[in-house]
Amino acid sequence: QVQLVESGGGLVQAGGSLRLSCAASGRTFSSYAMGWFRQAPGKEREFVATISRFGAGTYYADSVKGRFTISRDNAKNTVYLQMNSLSPEHTAVYYCAAGTLRYDDYARGMAYWGKGTLVTVSS
Repeated sequence: QVQLVESGGGLVQAGGSLRLSCAASGRTFSSYAMGWFRQAPGKEREFVATISRFGAGTYYADSVKGRFTISRDNAKNTVYLQMNSLSPEHTAVYYCAAGTLRYDDYARGMAYWGKGTLVTVSS
């Protein structure tokens, strides 16, 4: 079992930045690929970014490439999402997830999910 707790969300003005963190319990953090997903009001959950077990591989949704960066620190059991140049379209609940990499469907590869952290970007 892995428990995931996100933090770092909040209210930010357009053009600003936020860094989300996701702390994982347990001693097997490096056994899992990690991902970030989001769900905007009235929309379905969508993939944002994912990172392989030791950070060698990172993959992004086209909509966030060049703006968001996913990283991880296995010594701290934590995965991060640095979000820059935010705009109101990025307003959503952001979820951290742990699992395996499935290139055909990132979400289906994830076995564990956090409860999310709300990011609100004002115009």
